[in-house]
Amino acid sequence: MFDLNRLFAGFFVVEWVIRLVMLFIVPRKLRPANANAWLLLIMVAPSIGTIVFYMFGAPKLPTRRREHLKQVNDLTATEIDQLRRANPGVFSEIEDADLRSIAKLATYLGGLPPKRGNAVQFQSDYEAVFASIAASIDEAQDFVHIEYFVAAYDESTKVVFDAVARATSRGVKVRFLYDKLLSRPHGNVRLLEKVLTQSGADVRAMMPLRLVPGPSFTRPDLRNHRKIVVVDGVVAYSGSQNLVDKTYARKDSLYYEDVVGRFEGPVVWQLNNVFRADWFAETGQPLLDTVEDLDMPPPAGNVIAQVLPSGPSYDNDNNVKLYTAMVHAAKEQVRIVVPYFVPDESLLDAITAAAQRGVSVTMINSEVKEKLFSAHAQRSYYEELLKAGVELYLYEDPVFLHTKQVIIDSDVAIVGSSNLDRRSFELDFEVNTIVYDREAVLQLLEIESTYFVNSQKITLEQWHGRSLPHKMLDSVARLTAGLQ
Repeated sequence: MFDLNRLFAGFFVVEWVIRLVMLFIVPRKLRPANANAWLLLIMVAPSIGTIVFYMFGAPKLPTRRREHLKQVNDLTATEIDQLRRANPGVFSEIEDADLRSIAKLATYLGGLPPKRGNAVQFQSDYEAVFASIAASIDEAQDFVHIEYFVAAYDESTKVVFDAVARATSRGVKVRFLYDKLLSRPHGNVRLLEKVLTQSGADVRAMMPLRLVPGPSFTRPDLRNHRKIVVVDGVVAYSGSQNLVDKTYARKDSLYYEDVVGRFEGPVVWQLNNVFRADWFAETGQPLLDTVEDLDMPPPAGNVIAQVLPSGPSYDNDNNVKLYTAMVHAAKEQVRIVVPYFVPDESLLDAITAAAQRGVSVTMINSEVKEKLFSAHAQRSYYEELLKAGVELYLYEDPVFLHTKQVIIDSDVAIVGSSNLDRRSFELDFEVNTIVYDREAVLQLLEIESTYFVNSQKITLEQWHGRSLPHKMLDSVARLTAGLQ
């Protein structure tokens, strides 16, 4: 006879066994803040929490992908040694001791040392960026490498795809990487791939879903968030802007604003190397002929620049360590423009401590809540920032300010794809470029000055006056932000 009491007793025992076992497993795989959030979920709902943790818990890549990335990193280290001997002036150290310390940390974290002889132009005109990329592709003679988190064939991006077709027609090899899953909401991916394949481009999807348990299983929300275009190893583009119309095919009035850097000089080799690693991870093709000595671009200017890749394949939390070190090194000012700000404790402490020791700290976020829970998690930190003396601005609706840049003392800036949140720190593959040059930083400060015109400064009194439901949602969102 079916014994309901025994069934409940057995279920009760299993639930507590799960709680106890996961109490030892979860802390081994995650940072303390994230582990606490997961353990809270598992203690409340052990069975469901454990299943969700298996799917979305530890940011670990499959063995095959980790092996591919290790091979690329080992090869890169060998190539850099060879290039250093062949081009000693390009690799000379930075004179300023504080900047040299930042560069050494970034080199340790990402494996790519700073290089001299670069030219940098930062662009914030959304449509003009696509026109500039298309013009560079029209000058390609050998190869074009394109990598975007979101890509769509639409009226704004057509100019780039037309340039790709012209390039392939004259024998240029075009390789195209994009996140097929995350591009779907913003355009017709079948049309995109049809346009590219008919033009002769080699198009591949990044991080395809592999949900079957086993050695190939990949946490489904691990994504490649990078934005890179490299033409002939001579010119490169990288920043926050995706290859999609600024409305992202939305039906409301919201649209995006971004910053993209156009780079010439030896740093292009580094951006091409990051593309090479991602291409190898998806295809198994190492692209050795695109990063050899002959492809080291000649000097094009006086800017010292350095690329920092990051993602779940790195063991040192590259982005958060570098950002934290940069903020601690600030003497006069820290200027942050970022759409998503959900920091870990080390970065939050660095920012508030900088303001408290007299450094001028400003941050611009968006008034628009593009992602509801992310926006409220971000807002849960505003009171701490304001109390510490951080000047906080919200960019006015309907623009979603998607720019990601941090400037320290007008001497160094970091620009790229990374947000200051746990997703960018731990889950997404990102690429940032660090520039050690006052003139380049001045370009970014000029762009930032245009943001202040359309931004509203938030005071602590105003923030205390927001409604109780908003305060409650902020608190709940802050708790859920750690479920990574």
